[in-house]
Amino acid sequence: DPVAMVQMGLRRYEAGDYDSAFKYENKAAALGDAGAHYQVATFYNEGKGVEKDGKKEVYHLEQAAIGGHAIARHNLGCKEKKNGRVDRAIQHMIIAAKLGCDSSLDALKDGFRGGMLSKEDFAATLRAHQAAVDATKSP
Repeated sequence: DPVAMVQMGLRRYEAGDYDSAFKYENKAAALGDAGAHYQVATFYNEGKGVEKDGKKEVYHLEQAAIGGHAIARHNLGCKEKKNGRVDRAIQHMIIAAKLGCDSSLDALKDGFRGGMLSKEDFAATLRAHQAAVDATKSP
């Protein structure tokens, strides 16, 4: 059960047992859990429980993003921007914002002001972001 593995991984992480936490999260990721892929990427980024590994970090961010994890998608956008691939970064940020990621929406506001994003694309993204946020609210 990947949900149980993720919970055990989080408990082990909070207890400072990074090796066990990584093993639980990695097993859940192998079963396709997007949140677990994001956590495994974090382990590779921070070097907790494993050696730092940028390639493995990006792989797990990609898997999490494919699974609909908005923050993973945002982080991929940040990495693309850092590597000079602004067009790809904007596409990642648009997807993340449409999933409700506020940080991506803020980055896109800056991109719009800087002329890197059309008014139409920004307006469509803003509407989709609001719909995603509204969908998470209780009636």
